[in-house]
Amino acid sequence: MNNETTDKLGQDSIGKLLFSLAMPAIIAQLVNMLYNIVDRIYIGHMPEIGATALTGVGVTFPIIMIITAFSSLIGMGGAPRAAIKMGEKNHNEAEKILGNCFVLLIVISIILTAFFLATGEKLLMLFGASSDTIGYGLSYLNIYVGGTIFVMITLGLNSFISTQGFAKTSMMTVLIGAVINIVLDPILIFGFKMGVKGAAIATVTSQAISAIWVLKFMLGDKTRLKIRKINMKLDKAVIIPVLMLGVSPFIMNSTESLLNISLNSSLQKYGGDVAVGAMTILSSLMQVIFLPISGLTQGAQPIISYNYGAKKNDRVKETFKLLIISAMAFSLIMWGLMMIFPRGFVSLFTKNIALMNFTSWALRIYLGLGVILGAQIACQQTFIAIGQAKISLFLALLRKVILLIPLIYILPHFFEDKVFAVFFAEPVADLIAVTVTVTAFSMQFKKLLRANN
Repeated sequence: MNNETTDKLGQDSIGKLLFSLAMPAIIAQLVNMLYNIVDRIYIGHMPEIGATALTGVGVTFPIIMIITAFSSLIGMGGAPRAAIKMGEKNHNEAEKILGNCFVLLIVISIILTAFFLATGEKLLMLFGASSDTIGYGLSYLNIYVGGTIFVMITLGLNSFISTQGFAKTSMMTVLIGAVINIVLDPILIFGFKMGVKGAAIATVTSQAISAIWVLKFMLGDKTRLKIRKINMKLDKAVIIPVLMLGVSPFIMNSTESLLNISLNSSLQKYGGDVAVGAMTILSSLMQVIFLPISGLTQGAQPIISYNYGAKKNDRVKETFKLLIISAMAFSLIMWGLMMIFPRGFVSLFTKNIALMNFTSWALRIYLGLGVILGAQIACQQTFIAIGQAKISLFLALLRKVILLIPLIYILPHFFEDKVFAVFFAEPVADLIAVTVTVTAFSMQFKKLLRANN
């Protein structure tokens, strides 16, 4: 990307920029959402064993989220810092950040692959698997974990593509993988009768091709930030600020894993496999709200980071205003549709009547306050975009670790219906977390911009 393209982040109209950068990112996240849940949709519709297999694959979700969390630690920690350096016209330092992050992604992926292959079965039983579902979960996990390096490279480096303003290229990264996965899934699951193993092979294959696409771009002539051998020597002065900033999105993803473990183990205790199966579907539907808003914040991040680095505070404020209005509008629309048509959304994943009835009931409880999540995501991600690691870290910890996970274990002591109590923990935590987040943002944002003059 040339200087003229980069400078558009500091000159073009905010509305035009946000639309041009966010739309591809939103499309990418919508596709990514489908990418993430298409396996579950196909598996849930497998004849006779669909509901059981879906539950088995569902208990692998915490491990998948941990892998995603580490890619966020590096990618979302490094990309905003690189964008800020670009805004400061410090191109060499931005490329050094990229090179160090690339090496870290590879090293971490090797460690994670070895660890999960060695401990997978024990972890799945801990995460809520039963004797009926463990076989399906392990079959999926062992193949998926083999593709960890592809996931890390794709997700980690794609952040550096989008932060340069290459929104369409970033979208293509996800789109290529998603299309391949969607095409291969029915062929391998049903055509070759490979079942759960076929779903995992389809996913790993699609991730590998996405990784090749990302590497080809980052080593090519179109990118402004290139992966260079000279920048691959790990430098503590580069790594520590990246990790400090990336720890917030890391915690957001890794605590999603911890949250899923807490939910699955509690639901297995109080409601059995059907309750765990319902949670698999509900976590997928939560992504329907979260991921497109995440795409919107990805579109806003380069604008906010660049202009913050360039000390153009008016453009930072204008971008955030459009971001939060758009995020709230989307969460309102999706929340409304799910509250009105819960059975329609649930039927995408299963035709099992018992599971469908149970999940439709649980959806209106678990996602009861999903309407306000847009404000939480917009404020928290804006803190990340302007390099405020400590504040963002606290807010990431607040909703899930400080509030939601304890409530999952506390509320069942106060309700006769224990399963209801577990699901009810989500809206209680949402209300408190969003209130604190919006209040903290209102107090800190103006102070940070004044200090940036």
